[in-house]
Amino acid sequence: MDVASGTMPGGTMNLVPAKPAVRAIRATVLRLAAAIASLLSAGAMPASAQPSAEDVIRAFRHEVTPALSVPTDEQTHYGILALHALETTGIRFSGPQYVIVVDRNVKVQAAMIYWLASSTSHTYVGGAPVSTGRIGQFDHFETPTGVFVHTPSNPDFRAAGTKNANGILGYGVKGMRVYDFGWQQARRGWSRQGISTMRLQMHATDPYLLEPKLGTPQSKGCIRIPAALNRLIDRMGLLDADYERAAGLASPPWVLLRDRTPAYGAGRYLIVVETVRRERPDWSPLPGAAKAKP
Repeated sequence: MDVASGTMPGGTMNLVPAKPAVRAIRATVLRLAAAIASLLSAGAMPASAQPSAEDVIRAFRHEVTPALSVPTDEQTHYGILALHALETTGIRFSGPQYVIVVDRNVKVQAAMIYWLASSTSHTYVGGAPVSTGRIGQFDHFETPTGVFVHTPSNPDFRAAGTKNANGILGYGVKGMRVYDFGWQQARRGWSRQGISTMRLQMHATDPYLLEPKLGTPQSKGCIRIPAALNRLIDRMGLLDADYERAAGLASPPWVLLRDRTPAYGAGRYLIVVETVRRERPDWSPLPGAAKAKP
């Protein structure tokens, strides 16, 4: 047998495919694998195989702390605000999805997750204290209001777990996901308070020095959230609709967790509102006060 050619002496039997044939087979296999991954990430996987809204609500109640006990009327109020924001922004409802609503009001400072089953219905998942932009200090912006899209065109990254010049874990412990919503116009919190450009991100923060201050404005304009909430959104892919679609590409987003369990109806929208309250509601206590589980 001629090992180099894969033929028997005096014959034409080909035991080993020629290199072009091998490459063609490999290319076909890769295309099929990519197509299957794309179908799964785009929602072709049966909904029953993915965590449902009830599963997400249950996970929130068991995993997220600190959490807020938001009364039913307030849950309804913020759900309506979310639907109204999407409608007035001209966003066409594309199917069931999760959204995150943040009230930047200095007396509230809270984030709430909603499951929007349709363009007219909403289900409250849970709420937690946050910190948005603190005005009155140089290089600090007022967190802008509006609807912001989470997309790989503004790539997320993960915290390196290193301290900054002030000895603070600005993005939290190593591995925490940093959600990037791109460059946005925002009001400066210093000088004459004009409008400038800032990078809007949502991320965890120093678990020892800054997480205990959630519930009050502290950031330079970004949205700081509890580490437990960061992990839940990350693991269940609540804002990863576009990232999951990209997961089927030849070079999928590296930031996606390998052991993630994407929930059915992943969303892509962060909605920041201002409720113009003058008094702090009982359900959003100052840091240090007891925060009951919902």
